[in-house]
Amino acid sequence: MDITMLDETETLQDSEMQDVEKLLDFAADYLKLPEDTEMSVTMMDNAAIHEINRTYRQIDRPTDVISFALEEETDDEPPIIFDEEMEISQLPRNLGDIMISLDKAHEQAEEYGHSFHRELGFLALHGFLHINGYDHMTLEDEKEMFSLQKEILDAYGLKR
Repeated sequence: MDITMLDETETLQDSEMQDVEKLLDFAADYLKLPEDTEMSVTMMDNAAIHEINRTYRQIDRPTDVISFALEEETDDEPPIIFDEEMEISQLPRNLGDIMISLDKAHEQAEEYGHSFHRELGFLALHGFLHINGYDHMTLEDEKEMFSLQKEILDAYGLKR
């Protein structure tokens, strides 16, 4: 899996960024995603994620994680049409983008009584599942997503 990792805050250590990348690679293998799958993860502060939340979700406050799934279709977007000679299978699968507030990750780690490392991994995996089509808008969907989330975190060894 090709993961572009960015830290806009320039506060994370390389090992912390690598830990997130390893967890997401593990999750991609767990979901049996193709090797050429791509995505990005951007670490930011509350101010930056607040602006994104306000602009794209019309929610005027910071949040912990926001995901933008590229494979998600909306009514107001035109379909992508490929040239007949171009094989779609030749293109890598790009899942989308995940943005994580490091400020929120620190706050929530303290609030929930576990490490920052665990909270950061949890948020990254939560966003990853969203860009893979999982959601928690209904009780049934929530049960499916949250149990898969726990299953992957437990299998990886990142427990509370």
